Amino acid sequence: MNTTDHPVILFDGICNLCHEAVRFVIRHDPGARFRFASLESGAGQRLLEQQGTQHPGAESFVLIKNGRVLFRSDAAIEVARDLGGLWSLLRWLRIAPKPVRDWAYDQVARYRYRWFGKKQSCPVPSDEIRSRFLDQEP
Repeated sequence: MNTTDHPVILFDGICNLCHEAVRFVIRHDPGARFRFASLESGAGQRLLEQQGTQHPGAESFVLIKNGRVLFRSDAAIEVARDLGGLWSLLRWLRIAPKPVRDWAYDQVARYRYRWFGKKQSCPVPSDEIRSRFLDQEP
């Protein structure tokens, strides 16, 4: 799995909010730069091992890009920046202290199942985007 060509987003595979975030990135990434894998998948676990990183827990959002591993608010801000357009303005959120950003991220992560629900399993992506999901490659 080569993560130097494409940034990879690792997400909670059963979280409805996480799935909507992935769908959002797919819609706003016409160049199809991002790849995806659930944190729980074999592909997600292998990527973390390759990066020398322990599994951060399902409450985290992980971005692997150019050999760097970003978590939580840092990952979300970097993804928004990479989407370009108006979304890149969200990079200014970095002026907020990281503990404050991560506290806000943690609050949403803590209640995400209650607020947004969860799936019984990670849904299979449609044929047109399946190649972007590392744990769905043939």
